[in-house]
Amino acid sequence: MTLPKLLKSQSTVRFQDCDPYGHLYNSKYIDYFMNAREDQLLENYNLDIYALQSTEGIGWVVAQNQIAYLQPALLMEKVWITTKIIDHSTKMITVEFQMWNTDESILKALMWSRFVHYDLKTKRSAPHAQKFQEMFTLVRHPVDENSFDERVKSVRQ
Repeated sequence: MTLPKLLKSQSTVRFQDCDPYGHLYNSKYIDYFMNAREDQLLENYNLDIYALQSTEGIGWVVAQNQIAYLQPALLMEKVWITTKIIDHSTKMITVEFQMWNTDESILKALMWSRFVHYDLKTKRSAPHAQKFQEMFTLVRHPVDENSFDERVKSVRQ
C-alpha cells in the first residue's frame, strides 16, 4: 500500500477568524492547520485520532509549536494547507504545516509542531505502537534544514 507523504486540503478564511482589517488572526492559523491535519489524516490514512482515544486510550498532545507568519491570509480567501511528517521517534512526531494562496505562488505561513504520543490510562508519554512507527517511516518527508529558523529562511528565498 502506498500512502501519500504530503497531505493537502483547501480552506476558506472566515469572517469570525479575522481582525477588523480582514487579516486572519495569528492564533487562528494554528486552528486552521490543526483542523486541516485532522481531516487529512482521516481522508488519506483512515486515521481517526478521536476514535483512537476512545478505543485504544491513546492520542497525541502538542508539546511545541513554532510558526512564522510570512504573508497575511485574507477574509474569504481560499488557501491550501499542506502537512507532512518531517521527523519521528519512539514517542514523538514533528509535522510541518504550510499555508499557500490559491495558485500556490505565495507561502503565507509555516509551522512546525511537535506531538508527543500520550497514554490516557497512565497519563504519561508512551512509545508508539509498531503500526504507527511503520506508518511514520513510510510517510516521513524530511526537510534539508536542521532548525525552524533555517527552514523559514530557506522557504523565503
